[in-house]
Order: sequence, then C-alpha cells, then structure tokens
Amino acid sequence: MAARIAQHRGAGLVIGVDLVNERLDRASAHGVSCLDLRRHEKDLGDVVREVTGGRGTDAAIDAVGMEAHGNPVIKAAQWATGLLPDALAQPFMEKAGLDRLGALYAAIGLVRRGGTVSLSGVYGGAVDPLPLLRMFDKQLQFRMGQANVWRWVPEILPLLTDGDPLGVDGFATHHLPLEEAPQAYAAFQAKQDGMIKTLLRP
Repeated sequence: MAARIAQHRGAGLVIGVDLVNERLDRASAHGVSCLDLRRHEKDLGDVVREVTGGRGTDAAIDAVGMEAHGNPVIKAAQWATGLLPDALAQPFMEKAGLDRLGALYAAIGLVRRGGTVSLSGVYGGAVDPLPLLRMFDKQLQFRMGQANVWRWVPEILPLLTDGDPLGVDGFATHHLPLEEAPQAYAAFQAKQDGMIKTLLRP
C-alpha cells in the first residue's frame, strides 16, 4: 500500500524491496519496480543506485518496524518479555528493548543525501543502536509516528470512492469471520496460503 500511495502522489519511480513472493507479485502488478531481498541482500545499495543514476532514492519508507522474525535473540527476548507481568514487562521494554533494524538500516543506506526516511512500521526498543554519524553526514530527514488518523482523514476519504484509485477494494487477500482471527494471524505470521492482508468480519 505504501508503494501504491507513492505512485498516487506522483513518484516517478517506485522501488519495492521485499522477500515475500506474494507481496512482490502484488506490487509488480501495480507497476512497482521490485527487488527480491533474497537475491540482492549483499548488493541492494548498488542496484538501487544503478537505477537512480547513482544518487539513491529521494525517499525511503520502512514499513517493516517491530519484526523479530529471522533474529533468534530478539525473538527470544520479545517472547520472554511477553511472559512477564505487565508491571515488569513495560519498564523492561522501555529501558532495554531492542528491535531488528535491518529495514531501517537499509532505508538509511538507500536514500540520497538530503533525502527523507519515513517510518510507518512501529518500533518499540529504547536502546536501538542508530548510525547517527551516517544519518548526520547524509543530512537526512526522518518522519515517523503512530497513525495520525484525524490529520489525514480529509485527504484519505476522497480516495475511498467508487473509482478506487488505490485498489483498496481488492487489497485484502482473505475475508474471514472474526472468530477465525487467531488462526488467521498464525497463518499470516507463517506466510501461509498467500495471506498478505485479511479482512475480519464480525
């Protein structure tokens, strides 16, 4: 959806980076230039700079956020924190929380000097190590935060019309009853059955 909105807002070239086949296929079907991270993990920056005339992207969106998959240490820490009573878990995450930061580091690396990095994915760690020297040297702007829904309602509502310019009506890959939510989340987390976005109906 971030790629679709970038196109709608007039971006000349939209590059999507992912490692889930279904997401790559969906973005490609909408004219996004897609790069499979499994093939380009080592040379992603070189490939992006090549297609952007050596500059890097004007902006990068990290839509991953708090993702523990693939990092057993962080996944174990998040699991262990979930076992703590709330009174202990919240202070622990506020003081010692770590996130997996691969997507954020990639965004910082891919964006051009003076570019913008937007974080729509949620991060919860309080001691995440950031490459401040690189961020400062590249003179980057950062935009982030929770969904400020009321701020964007006047701009979003006109896009939710019969014309459906963002393809919202067909965005969900699955439509399920609300009582199947636990199984649906498990399937989504395991990347099963092509599940990308599920609409739960009460």
